[in-house]
Parts: sequence; C-alpha cells; structure tokens
Amino acid sequence: MTTPADILGYEFEPITYTYTERDVALYALGVGAPADPLDQKELQFVYELSGEGFKVLPTFAVLFPSRMIDVMLTGSLAGVSYNPMMLLHGEQYLSVSGPLPIHGTITCKPKIAGVYDKGSGALIVTDVPCYDEAGAEVAFGQYSMFIRGLGGWGGERGASGAANEPPTREPDAVISEQTSDRQALIYRLSGDVNPLHADPMMAAFGNFEKPILHGLCSFGYAARAVLKAFGDNNPARFKSIKVRFAKHVFPGETLVTSMWREGDRVIFQTKVAERDTVALSNAVIELR
Repeated sequence: MTTPADILGYEFEPITYTYTERDVALYALGVGAPADPLDQKELQFVYELSGEGFKVLPTFAVLFPSRMIDVMLTGSLAGVSYNPMMLLHGEQYLSVSGPLPIHGTITCKPKIAGVYDKGSGALIVTDVPCYDEAGAEVAFGQYSMFIRGLGGWGGERGASGAANEPPTREPDAVISEQTSDRQALIYRLSGDVNPLHADPMMAAFGNFEKPILHGLCSFGYAARAVLKAFGDNNPARFKSIKVRFAKHVFPGETLVTSMWREGDRVIFQTKVAERDTVALSNAVIELR
C-alpha cells in the first residue's frame, strides 16, 4: 500500500505558464493593489501606462507553477489518495533573480523534496525552479502543503522549531489594510480555483464556517506592505520571502503587518485585526 513517504522525489510534468500585462494587473488587484489609486508608485502595478512605468509585483512569480493545484485538487498524488478539501498551504518560500518581465513564457519543473508525518496530517514540500525561454532561472519556489488526516504512518516528523521570530522591540513599521469581502473571488481568477475559497458548501466540508482567503493572497498583501515600507515600492529591491501560514483569513477582514528591519532582512508578522490572531508567522523578506 502506498504511503505519503513513497512520493518523495516525485517529479510533476513540467509546467509552462504564459502571461500578459493583463495577468500581471489582475494578480496585483487580487492582492489588494493599489492601496491608494492616486499614488503612481502603487498604480504602477495595475496600470500599463503608469507614469512610473508598468511594474510586476515580485510575488507574482508564485503563479508560475499554479497548475500544480489542478493536480493536488484531484485528491490523488502519485498513488496517495486524500480529501482535497483537507488541503492547506503550510509554508511558502519564493526568490526571484531580479525584476520580472511584464509578459513572457515560463517553464517550471516541480519535484517533491520532502514528506513529513505531522501526526494530524502530512506535510508535502515541493521545490519548484522556474526558467525563462532562454533557460535562465528567474524564480525558485518552495511550496509546503499540509494535508489534514493523512498523517500517522510513522514517518519522519521533520523540523518544528520557530524561526524569524519578531524582536521584542516595537516594530519599525506597521501597515494595515482591509481586504474586500470579494477578495478571494478576485484572487482565484489568477489560477487557484480551489472551491474552498469560493463555495460555502465546499468550505463546510473543510470545517470552515465560510470560504477562506487564499494564503497566497495574504502573502501578497504582506509582501506589498514590506516593499512599500522598506523598498520604496521598487521590485528591483526584492530578493526573497518566506512565511508560515499560521491561521486562516476570511475575506473582508483586516490584515495588519508589523515589520522589523534588520539590515537587508525585514522580519514581519501579519495579524487579523478583527480576531487578534496571527495569520502569517515565521516570516521574513530579504531585500537587495
């Protein structure tokens, strides 16, 4: 019988992602941009004729291998079966080699690099290098997916220690933004069509009172906050980001991102104001 441990090393079929300026703008809208539509440095992420020049939010690169979700939502991965409504995003790492082009064709080659038994579920870690048409690596992602109910086979548990804990001093910057109650419906148009984020009946199957916001949507909000506070909204300053998805967010809730600058690293934490709960933890962005 196949256990989750047996899928270690599994290679997905290469994923090709072709995008246009419209996709770039739609993603930016999906993660809350622009906070101020009269600010050219924010309008640049959604408007192709911006006076600052049209720019791509660096976290747009998480979409390059988005067809992986189609495989995950089948409820079967390399012979391992599970309820796809029990699938949650655990952690996310992303690095980019530089500013992303405003259109292009990218090829990603995902491979399962780690499988861990967390008792209540299985943690599946997938490494995803992504290349442009010339074969140069433009982005690297590490997607950690937690599948509830799939643990307990006696496998390696993996690391569980905390990292990137906020300093004890007051934050150097705090940005608060309220999401729209339609935010998940906008974000899903960029490729993550998991019904958990749109259909109240399917959310109930996942034990949520209503559809939840995509973790990568909150991730985009937080990255925007850090880039604004410490990078002058210049994508060329962005090098990498890593977060842990600690708790769910409901569309319409307010995300409060607190930031601590430590050299070229910005440690941050994002809370849901209405419930005073941490949504993104163990989080850091590296700047250039």
